[in-house]
Amino acid sequence: MSSAPEQEAVADEPLAPPADIRPGSPTPLGARYRTAPDGTAGTNFALWAGGAEAVELCLFDDAERETRHALTELTHEIWHGFLPGVRPGQRYGFRVHGRWDPWSGARWNPAKLLLDPYARAVDGDFGTRTEATGSGAALPAQLYGHVRDWPQQQAADTVRDDRDSAPYVPKGVVVGDDTGDEGGADEWRDDRRPKTPWPDSVLYELHVRGFTMRHPGIPERLRGTYAGLAHPAALEHLVRLGVTAVELLPVHQFAHEDHLVRRGLRNYWGYNSIGYFAPHAGYAATGTRGQQVGEFKRMVRALHDAGIEVILDVVYNHTAEAGELGPTLSLRGIDNRGYYRLAGDARRYADYTGCGNTLHVVQPHVLRLITDSLRYWVTEMGVDGFRFDLAAALARSMHDVDMLSPFLAVIAQDPVLRRVKLIAEPWDVGNGGYQVGAFPPLWTEWNDRYRDTVRDFWRGAQHDVRDLGYRLSGSSDLYAWGGRRPYASVNFITAHDGFTLRDLVTYEHKRNADNGEGNRDGTHDNRSWNCGAEGETDDPAVTALRHRQLRNLLTTLLLSTGVPMLVAGDEMGRTQQGNNNAYCQDNATSWLDWSLLDDPQWRPLAGLVARLIALRRAHPVLRRRAFFSGRPQQGGLRDLAWFTADGTEMTEQDWYTPGATLGMYLSGNDISQRDARGIRIVDDSFLAVLHAAAQPRPFTLPGPPWAGGYELLVDTAREDQPGAAEPPYAAGGPITLAGRSVTLFRAVPG
Repeated sequence: MSSAPEQEAVADEPLAPPADIRPGSPTPLGARYRTAPDGTAGTNFALWAGGAEAVELCLFDDAERETRHALTELTHEIWHGFLPGVRPGQRYGFRVHGRWDPWSGARWNPAKLLLDPYARAVDGDFGTRTEATGSGAALPAQLYGHVRDWPQQQAADTVRDDRDSAPYVPKGVVVGDDTGDEGGADEWRDDRRPKTPWPDSVLYELHVRGFTMRHPGIPERLRGTYAGLAHPAALEHLVRLGVTAVELLPVHQFAHEDHLVRRGLRNYWGYNSIGYFAPHAGYAATGTRGQQVGEFKRMVRALHDAGIEVILDVVYNHTAEAGELGPTLSLRGIDNRGYYRLAGDARRYADYTGCGNTLHVVQPHVLRLITDSLRYWVTEMGVDGFRFDLAAALARSMHDVDMLSPFLAVIAQDPVLRRVKLIAEPWDVGNGGYQVGAFPPLWTEWNDRYRDTVRDFWRGAQHDVRDLGYRLSGSSDLYAWGGRRPYASVNFITAHDGFTLRDLVTYEHKRNADNGEGNRDGTHDNRSWNCGAEGETDDPAVTALRHRQLRNLLTTLLLSTGVPMLVAGDEMGRTQQGNNNAYCQDNATSWLDWSLLDDPQWRPLAGLVARLIALRRAHPVLRRRAFFSGRPQQGGLRDLAWFTADGTEMTEQDWYTPGATLGMYLSGNDISQRDARGIRIVDDSFLAVLHAAAQPRPFTLPGPPWAGGYELLVDTAREDQPGAAEPPYAAGGPITLAGRSVTLFRAVPG
C-alpha cells in the first residue's frame, strides 16, 4: 500500500460498535426507517461491499459533527445494522475499509466518506467548497482516493490520499415511508396513470430546470424545480400541445465534473449520475432533507392528472466517478472491482461510454442495484417508463453486445419493469456498439436512421427516396422481426444533444466556444442546412425559407408511422445560437425563452404542432399498430400506396430514380387491425405529398378508386393553415406544389 506522507490521516481502524446497535437485516439495501418487532422505532442500514474488511456508518448532525458506528453484521457480503432512534431526516454516509492496491483494482480508502448507492435523498453537493488552482476553482483534492497532484505521472492514481473528504461530500438522508407524501406503493392506488398505448404516444423531451426557469407564469421561487414543472402554467402548455408523455433529462442525483468546475461551468444535462434512487436535490424547491421526494411525487401526480406520462432518461451505463484519475464518491470506494468493468490492467477501466468508466452489469449486485432502482421509481415514485442512455453498454455480456445479456433477460421477466415503457438509446462508443434495430421486442428505440434520413431529404442530400419511404412508414426494414411493431421506432429529428430545430436550419457549423473546449466538442456531422446564410439574418427570403423548413420537418415527424419525439422549445423556435453540445450551459443558452410564444413570427409554429398532434390523435391510420402490408385489404385498396408526381403508383425503378417528390397514400378503409371489441377499424384516408426541391412542381392527385376529391388540411408553404371552408380539389386533377413543402390532403370518397 502506498500513501502520501504529511497528510491529516483518518484512522484505518474502525470504531467499536455502540452498545445499542442491533444486528438488523441485510434487506432491503440502503437506509429504511421502520419499527422493530419490539416496537422500537429506528433505521436499518444495509450496504453491499464485497471484499471489504470493515464498514462504518457515519451519522452527521446539523453542525457537521460525525458519529461513527461499525456495522459488524455481515450476510452475503452485505454489512448491516439497526440503530434505534435514528429518524427520517438523519444525514449519513459510509466509510469502507480494505486494501489499497490499485494495480489489482482494490481502491478502498476509509478516509473517504461515501454516498450510499441506495440513498433515497441527498443533501448537499460534491465539492461545495472548491479549492483554488492556477487556472481557477477545482473540485477539492480531498474528494480523490489518490493524491491528485502526485508529481510522478506514471503513478498518478496509485498513492493513497488519507485526508478526510467528509466536509466536501453530500450526505444521504433517511427518508420515511410514512411521512409527508411518502407512503410507498400504496399511495399510488388512487393515482390515475394515463397508460397511453405506444401507438398513441407523442413524447416531449424536456429538462426540468430549463423548461421552467424563464416561464413568466411560474412563481420565481418555483422556477427550475419539480414544483415548477407541476405548476398549472407549465402543464397548460403541454396540454395545449397535446403531448402524451414528458421524457425528463436525468433527474437522478448527479455531480459536476472537475474540468467543468475549473472553467466556471456546471453539468447542465445531468448525464453524470451518482445516486440512482435520489431525485436530484438541485431541482427541489421545498428542501433537501427528504422533502424533494414528496415534491417529485407531487409533480408526477400533477402530470398524470393532466393525462401526461412521466418517462425518465436514466444513466446506468457509467457514474460520476469517471476513470482511474476521477474522484472517489461512492461505488469506487465501496468495491471498485465489483462495480466497474476493469481493463486487462486492473488499474484502468473498460470504457464503453466515453465517460471514463462502465458499470459491470454482468455482476449480480450491480444488476440488482439497477433493477431495484428502476422498480423503486415505478412503484414508489410513480413514473411510467425509462429511456436508457447508451443502452448497448448495458447489453454487453463480457465484452460484446449480447441481446441475451443478463440485463435484458432480467428486464424481460420482471413483473414490474416489463409493463412500463422502455426506450433504448441503441448504441455506445465501444466496438460493435451500434445496435439500431437489434433490441428485443419488449423495447422501443431511438431511431437515428430516421433522424438522418429526414434531415438529408429536406436539405437536398438524398439521391432517391428509398430510405425515406421506410422511415415514413415505420422503418419495417429495421423492426419488422420477432413480433416487433412500428412503435418500436421512436422517430426524432432533434434531441437534447445536437442543434435545436431552429439551429438546424440556421447553422451549418457548430458554435461551441462557450463550452471552453476550443470548439472541439460536439459532433461535426450535423446534416444541417442554413438556407443560404450562416447564423441569424435579416434577409426576409432566408427567414421565410427557414420557417418553411421548420414546418416541413415538424409535419414530416408527426405524419410518420412510429412514435414521434419532440424536443421542448422546438415548437416555438428555441435557439442555442449554434451550440450543438450545450451540456454545460446552465443559462439562457439552454433555458426556454417563453417570450417566443408571444412573437407573431413564432407563435404559428406551436399552433401547427398542436394541430398535427390533434389530427394524429383523431385518426388511427396515422398511428398504426401494425406494419403496412402494401397489399389489397378488405376495402379493396392497398393499405399503403406510393405515388410519383404524375399521379401514378411508383414502380420498383421509381424508387431508384433521382428525385425529391414523394406521395404517400394511407388508406383508412384498409387498416389491417381491429379494436378491442373485435370490430374492424375504419378511418379517413390521407395523401401526404413531400416535395424537397427548391422549385415549384406540378403534381397530379390520384384519381378513382383512391378518392373522388381531396380536402387540403396542411400546407407548409403557408404560415396560416387551410380552413374548413376551402373547396376540395378534384381527384385526378393537377395541383402545383410549392418549392420545399409538405401538403396533406384528406381523401373525399367518390
